[in-house]
Amino acid sequence: MRTAYQYKLRPNSDQIATIEMWLELLRRQYNYRLGERFSWWSENLCPVNACPLVMPIPQLRDNPDYYSQKKDLVNTKDKFQEYKLIHSQVLQDCIKRVKLAFDRWFKADKNGQKLGKPRFKGKGRYRSFTYPQTKQDCIEENQINLPKIGKVKLIKHRPIPEGFIIKTVTISRKADGYYATLSLEDRSVPALTTKVESTLKNTLGIDMGLKEFLVTSEGESVPIPQYYRSSQKRLKTLQKRLPRKKKGSKRWLKAVKAVAKQHKKADATPRRRQSQGNAHQAVADKRKDFYFKTANELLLKAEVIAHENLNIKGLAKTRLSKSINDAGWGQFLNILTVKAGNAGQKTIGVNPKNTSQDCSNCGEKVPKELNIRTHSCPHCCIVIDRDLNAAINIKNRAVGHSVLKARGARRNTGAGKREAHIVAPA
Repeated sequence: MRTAYQYKLRPNSDQIATIEMWLELLRRQYNYRLGERFSWWSENLCPVNACPLVMPIPQLRDNPDYYSQKKDLVNTKDKFQEYKLIHSQVLQDCIKRVKLAFDRWFKADKNGQKLGKPRFKGKGRYRSFTYPQTKQDCIEENQINLPKIGKVKLIKHRPIPEGFIIKTVTISRKADGYYATLSLEDRSVPALTTKVESTLKNTLGIDMGLKEFLVTSEGESVPIPQYYRSSQKRLKTLQKRLPRKKKGSKRWLKAVKAVAKQHKKADATPRRRQSQGNAHQAVADKRKDFYFKTANELLLKAEVIAHENLNIKGLAKTRLSKSINDAGWGQFLNILTVKAGNAGQKTIGVNPKNTSQDCSNCGEKVPKELNIRTHSCPHCCIVIDRDLNAAINIKNRAVGHSVLKARGARRNTGAGKREAHIVAPA
């Protein structure tokens, strides 16, 4: 089993200078090695049988692959002495990142579409470096010993579980400081295999939306927090200040940092409470914490969680893009899937077509506009919330259960069992 723990670092001024110097040198090395691969690729793009006969065939250079570029690091250290200050394995990991970025360019994703061409890193765009190997006793109380950097203070908010060993350590720079991410592994813990079969009893359907974050097939709802919109007013003010500064100046860099921090922080806490010492909590951290807590609550209620297999990227291009991005359905579903797999449970994505239109009681299609939030079926006379109706349909599709459509005379619909969910039509 493999997992990752992240801790906040509190480096001193000398350690900050060292980390920043490493990031800048690694950025230059990344761009240089990526440029080598682009140069070789462009020079050898034309096949030999298509070269003009009036010009001599150029001598082909060796392909700069991962091993040749890693071997050439010796020459880099001879020409540029400052690269000797960087840990050798950290420098080698930079070459590995170039290899992965370049290889992804020629591979297709699961949908058969090719990925984008890797780009050169601009100033400040290289934000992390990794120690591929580290000592198991590198963490002592509230300090972590980083080779060639020294002992750095960290906020150890939770201990490392027993039996897990540290595989890698990644130091990353974010808007509010520096973080250390530990990749932990315990080979004695086997990977859980999901053998759960979905039934009507152990399956819970969820319908995600913008009015409520999600509504379950049991009628429970989770309100949507809207962390980005709560900090939007402050962000608007900071973004207005940014273009008034001269690009590249100290004041411009300070304004850029303020905007980055606000993107990561919420302004929902009242000013009087802030003055009492209550610090802002990051928007990204708040949202992620909300996702983890919501996923835990869902997995405690059912073994199988059914959801719509939505095209979130396509929905994010509509007029509701801001609200959809603020809700972050994709990140939540990823967290839910990972946590379900770790717990031996599973998630099922179903076809979202007509989940809100079909009646969950009789199966007849009842067309309705998006602003109509109540499902009122004229065939079986059931009246329930629109999102609840969709959640029940999602659950039924996950277990392969199809509702028989009513034919002829109206039958007993069992609406009395759901009278707790019945709402009066508007």
